[in-house]
Amino acid sequence: MKTDIEIAQAAELRPITEIAEKIGLGQDDIIRYGHYKAKVPLELSRADASPRAKLILVAGINPTPAGEGKSTVAVGLADALTLRERRPVLALREPSLGPVFGIKGGAAGGGYSQVVPMADINLHFNGDFHAVSSAHSLLSAMLDNHMFRPNSLNIDPRRITWPRTVDMNDRALRQIVVGLGGINGGVPREDGFVITAASEIMAIFALASGLEDLEQRFGDIIIGFSRDRQPVRARDLKAQGAMTLLMKDAMAPNLVQTLGGTPTLVHAGPFGNIAHGCNSLVATRAALQLGDYVVTEAGFGADLGAEKFFNIKCRTGDLKPAVAVVVGTVRALKMHGGVPKNELEKENVEALKRGLENIQGHVENVAKHGVPPVVALNRFSADTDAEVRTVLEAAASWGVPAVEADPWGAGGQGVLELADAVVQVADEGKADFKPLYPSDMGLAEKIEIVSREIYGADGVDFQGSAQKDIAQLESIGLRDVPVCMAKTQYSFSDDPAKLGRPKGFRITVRQVTPSAGAGFVVAKTGDIMTMPGLGATPAAERMRVDEDGTIHGLF
Repeated sequence: MKTDIEIAQAAELRPITEIAEKIGLGQDDIIRYGHYKAKVPLELSRADASPRAKLILVAGINPTPAGEGKSTVAVGLADALTLRERRPVLALREPSLGPVFGIKGGAAGGGYSQVVPMADINLHFNGDFHAVSSAHSLLSAMLDNHMFRPNSLNIDPRRITWPRTVDMNDRALRQIVVGLGGINGGVPREDGFVITAASEIMAIFALASGLEDLEQRFGDIIIGFSRDRQPVRARDLKAQGAMTLLMKDAMAPNLVQTLGGTPTLVHAGPFGNIAHGCNSLVATRAALQLGDYVVTEAGFGADLGAEKFFNIKCRTGDLKPAVAVVVGTVRALKMHGGVPKNELEKENVEALKRGLENIQGHVENVAKHGVPPVVALNRFSADTDAEVRTVLEAAASWGVPAVEADPWGAGGQGVLELADAVVQVADEGKADFKPLYPSDMGLAEKIEIVSREIYGADGVDFQGSAQKDIAQLESIGLRDVPVCMAKTQYSFSDDPAKLGRPKGFRITVRQVTPSAGAGFVVAKTGDIMTMPGLGATPAAERMRVDEDGTIHGLF
């Protein structure tokens, strides 16, 4: 069996100019990065333009080591829509280097449902992540430089909230001390790193409507508090202009293609568990102008990615999704039903029935936002007919269309039935999207609603500094913003060990931090961290490159 990288390397890619022509863009309308990558004009993302396409969200169940294939289904669905001549555009996030070299892998799909050139996309791509890291680092440097001379803003070194960033899983950088170098080494203080995908710069990048809005949002960033506890912002350091300059080219969406030749915009990459988990608003808006159907995805399970897609991105960008696909696998649902990973190849209908409550929860959560769901069963070769029938019949009993698909092995051809079901639901026009909570509700109440309605919690326990954080944030004008829940992706709860659809639990919120530039606050639950670590056997150990440039071990 070929690996993902072998399949991608064997593919015959079309020139990017040919892909651009499919969506009405000529050679002079794109900025080429070699033969197979380009950037499209930022002007295509005008906020005042009426979208011509229907927006399709691909979400999923809580991930397990068994695999779900949400990105692979999204790519396969887009290619199936191409085969049906529906003029689709695919819009995905950019991968972070941390997971690529860690455990999770990249974000370009898999098998015969991939976005290509896969290696380029997973390794640096067109430099957007580096631009984000550079803009973030510039603000960090200007902050410490101001602290060193002359600190006229009276910034309290104990109340600095702006971290440093690097796009790599490096647990040793979670907590550090800076300024150790004698009198010319700066002001000694505690500091720490977040991974670039968790940087507020990334969140702003993903939600800004253009360069002017980007600069305004950069200026709004709260970097810390003064000794009299007043917020200090990036504009107080006069940093926003130079930060925007570093992001100038990055703001234009990246155009690539799938193995099936579907035009694909890959842009921005906030994590779904510690950020809002969606591709950029400008890329989605551009896609809505260029195609008839836009397929996009949200990070991890629908309790995280879809909830934030609906309540943060759609609210910010005034987007109206037409349908949401909830992806699951028999294997993962059996794990949610209590089957260990080493026994997944055996038929176990009873465990599968127990695990079905997980996907049912995500289906119900999508519907709570007024968006009709469709279940996509990503079929594996070991799945038995009885198991597949169990999932499809269960979804039918919930009144939800359900279709099996084989995007990994058959590409778009294996997803045609799903494409037909999704188009039918989208074209019925039954979607009546509405956010879960109003903007003018207090932060604690918003956290409570998400915890009860989406996670199924009995309530919320605010511990540590959480209550003081909320009071301070509301006092400085951050009451009427969405909440971005930082929570484990593995469970509806904040305990990754509680699989299925747990009951009788409470959510613990220990800290609430501002992302004023992004326009939301982050509620940190359980033991979630903004800097992951590498696993005991990182994927990097298996990677190498030949003298001729051929890459091995990249999935």
